[in-house]
Amino acid sequence: MNSKERFSNRVDSYVKYRPSYPEEALDYLYGTIGLNLNSEVADIGAGTGIFSELLVERGSQVTAIEPNQAMREAAEKKLGGKPNFRIVPGSAEVTGLPDQSVDFIVCAQSFHWFDRIAARAEFRRILKSGGKVVLIWNSRLTHGTPFREGYDQLLHTFGADYKNVSQKNILPDDLALFFNPGEMRVARFTNQQAFDYEGLSGRLLSSSYSPMPGDPKHEIMMNELRSLFERTNQDGKVSFDYETEVFWGEV
Repeated sequence: MNSKERFSNRVDSYVKYRPSYPEEALDYLYGTIGLNLNSEVADIGAGTGIFSELLVERGSQVTAIEPNQAMREAAEKKLGGKPNFRIVPGSAEVTGLPDQSVDFIVCAQSFHWFDRIAARAEFRRILKSGGKVVLIWNSRLTHGTPFREGYDQLLHTFGADYKNVSQKNILPDDLALFFNPGEMRVARFTNQQAFDYEGLSGRLLSSSYSPMPGDPKHEIMMNELRSLFERTNQDGKVSFDYETEVFWGEV
């Protein structure tokens, strides 16, 4: 499936069940990295606007770039009335933005879909002198509790191409090659969601690799998910734990 269309039938689940990002990570962007009220920020692969919303709330001027129409419409519905937000069709490789027009580029939960060589050339074109790129992921923890390990095993069993599309395939050394030599800096923060069974089901179906209703694997997968929830929930909830990773520097 074309990566730019993968989430078209999952937008509602994505909006409802995907995590936001911790306040500490935003404080880091606006403190250490240097974003501010006057920053022109391009949010590349903005999806439904989860990260754009946090930047808009901080007062930055945000141009969201998203190739998927259904996701653009969801972001527009949520943020379209904000004077410091706009969303336009485009991709990391062809943003449509003018030369040297943005102070910062952020890519939240999106960089692993990009053609890195073409994206780097495009980022260098649209960034102002001294501008920086910030790559961010909520990286789900897969070890350490019965739920984490059981959920990851479920994805390996039923996820259509889970092993191939996970951002975990991109090693820090590979990321460092995207930035100028010796430039990449890294910060990590904790993040968490708590789900009842309905929320857990929605979170699973927000992932592009999970079989949807109508797929022969879907019902079996959901039965396994129910069993996992019943074995591991505490007071009717399971904890979905993340490490929010921030990689940044000049390109």
